[in-house]
Amino acid sequence: MPRPIRVAIIGAGPAGIYAADALMKSDVGQDPGVSIDLFERLPAPFGLIRYGVAPDHPRIKGIISALHQVLDKPQIRLFGNVGYPGDLGLDELHRFYDAVIFSTGADADRDLMIPGAELDGSHGAADFVSWYDGHPDVPRDWPLDARKVAVLGVGNVALDVARILAKTADELLPTEIPPNVHQGLAANKAVEVHVFGRRGPAQAKFSPMELRELDHSPNIEVIVDPEDIEYDDGSIATRRGNKQADMVAATLEKWAIRDVGDRPHRLFLHFFESPVEILGEDGKVVGLRTERMELDGTGNVKGTGRFRDWDVQAAYRAVGYRSAELPKLPFDTLSGTVPHEAGRVVEAGAHLASTYVTGWIKRGPVGLIGHTKGDANETVACLVEDYRNDRLRSAETPGEEAVVAFLASRKIAYTTWEGWHRLDAYERSLGEREGRERVKVVERRIMLRTSSAEAAPGEDESTV
Repeated sequence: MPRPIRVAIIGAGPAGIYAADALMKSDVGQDPGVSIDLFERLPAPFGLIRYGVAPDHPRIKGIISALHQVLDKPQIRLFGNVGYPGDLGLDELHRFYDAVIFSTGADADRDLMIPGAELDGSHGAADFVSWYDGHPDVPRDWPLDARKVAVLGVGNVALDVARILAKTADELLPTEIPPNVHQGLAANKAVEVHVFGRRGPAQAKFSPMELRELDHSPNIEVIVDPEDIEYDDGSIATRRGNKQADMVAATLEKWAIRDVGDRPHRLFLHFFESPVEILGEDGKVVGLRTERMELDGTGNVKGTGRFRDWDVQAAYRAVGYRSAELPKLPFDTLSGTVPHEAGRVVEAGAHLASTYVTGWIKRGPVGLIGHTKGDANETVACLVEDYRNDRLRSAETPGEEAVVAFLASRKIAYTTWEGWHRLDAYERSLGEREGRERVKVVERRIMLRTSSAEAAPGEDESTV
């Protein structure tokens, strides 16, 4: 009787967990069966949902409940705090596994190539998101001394950044934010947040629900200039063919015609303003220069040659994420993805045996979390086909304890699924003290200590 297929998945975010689920549900999940090890460089699983979703979006974070059910399956083991390739390289992975799926995501900022992007006070949105989401590998402090702030971009990340900057710290206190983030936001001086998009309302990439949530805060006055509500034939066609785009445009129209209220913090949504330079003085941000754009009939825009300078003291670049290059794998620097065919990694025109990709490292950082399910299904279908046609490289030492012995020989302090349950319980206990669902632990050393079966309970995060 053939043994179960041994599969390693690198990255325990939604993409990796969906791939594990697809494998278990595939025909090989039943015959001959699968044995899956998920490797995650952070001590805790869930990737983007834990460290990329704003804390005031519990609806999205609820996806973790579904992912929990997958990781509870006996066919899966979690190895947290294990990085690729520093702790476990491609050669070792192929030694222990019949197939390897990379689902490492994208957590770096895409470059915005305009003058002034390097100034003090010019921030990447991904860095800010990592800070307010309590990522263990970023600084604990964030400079929030600007009274007027620019956010460059019209996607959901831009909305998240703008909303967190415009809300009060006490509004966010019921969420899972750690003490250092609450303290930082309590000192935030921002009273005006300006979001800039180079195209029009019909081309905005906001989700309708994300957009409407801006107006739910009792402290944020959302303002849209009526002159920014403009459509051409291409824009009208977009609205007719895309229900979400139509809903976004309708919401913006409603806000543009209403009277401006008196909520203390103002959040402006600007369209047809293309950032051309972040203005600086003595190395610090002192303004933003934009060029006014106009529609060209197709839904695209062209410059008018009219420029405007905006009084801001900080700028957040929310123009997209970028994946990190993976050593020993091919990489397309232009798209920030690993070259592939339907999930099979391709190098020099040939498939790299037993090596696959899924999620944002496969298709780029576009789409919502749920879209990664389709990626996973396509990639797993290729893996299953390769197995049925004897195209997988059989692992040299496929025993489940072989990789455990290897990590022990490297003295790598890895975390487990059982360890996550301990960390989860500890974070919930911290939250219970304050009448919250949880308080997220930030320090890696405390995450590791709390996850360990042998360790005493973790330190009080409020002392960190």
